[in-house]
Amino acid sequence: MSESFDVFNKWAVTHLAMELDAYKEKQLQRRILNMMSNHPVNDLTGYMRLMEKDQQIKEELKNYLTINVTEFFRNPELFDALNDQVTKTLQPKFGSLKCWSAACSNGSEPYSLAMMLTDKKIKTTNRILATDIDKKVLTKAKQGLYLTSELKNVSTNHLNSYFDQNEEGYLVTDDIKRKVRFKEHDLLQHSFESEFHLIICRNVTIYFKPDARDRLYQKFYDALVPGGIFFTGATETINQPEQFGFKKIDSFIYQK
Repeated sequence: MSESFDVFNKWAVTHLAMELDAYKEKQLQRRILNMMSNHPVNDLTGYMRLMEKDQQIKEELKNYLTINVTEFFRNPELFDALNDQVTKTLQPKFGSLKCWSAACSNGSEPYSLAMMLTDKKIKTTNRILATDIDKKVLTKAKQGLYLTSELKNVSTNHLNSYFDQNEEGYLVTDDIKRKVRFKEHDLLQHSFESEFHLIICRNVTIYFKPDARDRLYQKFYDALVPGGIFFTGATETINQPEQFGFKKIDSFIYQK
C-alpha cells in the first residue's frame, strides 16, 4: 500500500496542487482512505481516476485534507499574551504594523487580530494578509458570517462593537472586514511576502513532517523584519528556536 501512496502523492502534486509528502504519513493516509470509502472504487488508482473525471469529488478530498479547525481568540490566554507583546514590543518600535495570518481557515483568526488592533488603536501598513489553501473556506471567511457556537470566546463588548446580528447569525462589520485581505496561498509551495512585523500561524505545522515543519519555520523567520514576532499554536512549541534565529519571548511567541 505504501507504494500506492507514493504514486498517489505524486499524482496529488499535479491534480490537487498539494505536497502530500510533507504531511505526517499515518494521519494523512487514514484521512485519504476514509474519504475513498465514500465512493465506489476498490483502490487508490480507481480513486484517482474518479477524481480526474469529477471535479467535485476532487475538491471534496482537498477540502478534507486541509484541516480547518479554528475559532475566534483561540486559547484566549495566549491571545492576551500576544496582545501584550504587540502593545509593548511591536507598536512602540515600529508604529504601523504589517501583519499576516497564515492558514487562516474561516477567517476567525485574522478578524480576531483586526479587533485586537482596533481596540488598541494600532494601525497597519496594509490590510492584514489572511491566507489559506482552501478556496471554499476562504469564501466563508470573506463573507464573515458566523453562528453563535463559533463565537464562544468573543466578549459581549466585541460582539456589540464588531458584529451585526441577523437571522442567519452574526456578521462581521464592514469596518473590520476592510482591515483584512484574503488570498489563496499554499505554505509549502508558494513564495512568501516579506517585511512582516507579525506573523500568526497556529495549529498547522503539527500536521507536517519535521523537515517540512522546520522549512516553514525558517521561511517565516525570513519573512519577518528584525524584531518581528511569530505566534504559533498551543501545541507547537519550537524546540531550539535559536536554530532558526528566533528568541522565545512568551508562551508560543517568538521574536526575530
